Amino acid sequence: MMKKLLIAFCGLSLIACCSKNGADSGKDTASGYNVETPSFAKGADVSWLSEMEAGGKTFKKKDGTTADCFEVLKDCGVNSIRLRVWVNPYKGWSGKEDMVKLAERAAKAGMALMVDFHYSDFFCDPSRQTIPSAWAADASDVNKMCTHVKEHTTEVLEALKSAGVTPAWIQIGNETRNGFLWPIGQLWGTGAGGSEKFADLYKAGYNAAKAVFPSAMAGPHLNNAYDDNSWWFRDRKASGCKFDFIALSHYPQLEDKMTPAKYNAAAVSQMKALHSAFSVPIIISEVGVKISSGSSAYGGETTAATILSEFMAEVHKLSFCAGVFYWEPEVYDWWKPAVYQSLGWNSYGQGAFLAGGKPSKIMDALCQ
Repeated sequence: MMKKLLIAFCGLSLIACCSKNGADSGKDTASGYNVETPSFAKGADVSWLSEMEAGGKTFKKKDGTTADCFEVLKDCGVNSIRLRVWVNPYKGWSGKEDMVKLAERAAKAGMALMVDFHYSDFFCDPSRQTIPSAWAADASDVNKMCTHVKEHTTEVLEALKSAGVTPAWIQIGNETRNGFLWPIGQLWGTGAGGSEKFADLYKAGYNAAKAVFPSAMAGPHLNNAYDDNSWWFRDRKASGCKFDFIALSHYPQLEDKMTPAKYNAAAVSQMKALHSAFSVPIIISEVGVKISSGSSAYGGETTAATILSEFMAEVHKLSFCAGVFYWEPEVYDWWKPAVYQSLGWNSYGQGAFLAGGKPSKIMDALCQ
């Protein structure tokens, strides 16, 4: 009897050992971290964090005790992290290695991950979608550019997998209203490649993402959640593009055509329209409100927190809204990255931490 038990025990041990060492390596699961995707992401994009820390910035919990930024965010109620990735960025910040290190820290903190592919060496938005310098020689060849997109997406996500991190969401491009990888992936304008070439490039990224992490949700990202964006997604569907979710940016104070309250209401209305038309989850992958001194025209911390709180109250009523990510809340004391210095750019004015690195009321509004 004892001999039979010993044989059975050895057999079970062998099965466990095989599983641990890669028998399930083809599955879309991370062997290192077991992070559940929350039903609603209370998120933060902290892609600047490693550069801030390298420059000496520290962070404090609400009670004033110094702690790691991820611990501070978790203490606020943040359960998800968004990280951008660039191809060959200035000093490596937001490059593959930097992003993976931050992603691993997020996973250790038990936070779900969204990866934000820009397919550039720097920020992409409606005003710029610059081809990475390493791909420039192939800028006019859509097939070669698709290969670059596929290989970059695969390389980055395989690095995450090797680190034991499985993303919940993967963003294919950043604020791509007029496409990306200009001009070949530009949707309209002088010299634009047009809808078909954009679709080819988008599909290269989407398919590569799903090949590495089949269960992750992948989708596009547009600015201005308060605009009528249905036409854009309708056109992409007609071009054969797939998307598992829709990501939008919402900055209710960046334009003065309406009050922040009206921008909030318009964004909620348009989110409802998009879900009705496409039946996929909607994520606000960037939100930001202005925090400054009490004498500011924007009213300071309390007013900013109120604007965000009112928006959060409304999106929590939407069963299809899968979450909201605040863009770079950890910024404080008018910090700015080194590349902003060389460009002569101002500091980011919508950080959600107070002087000294302590969370403001805005974080309470985000995580209500």
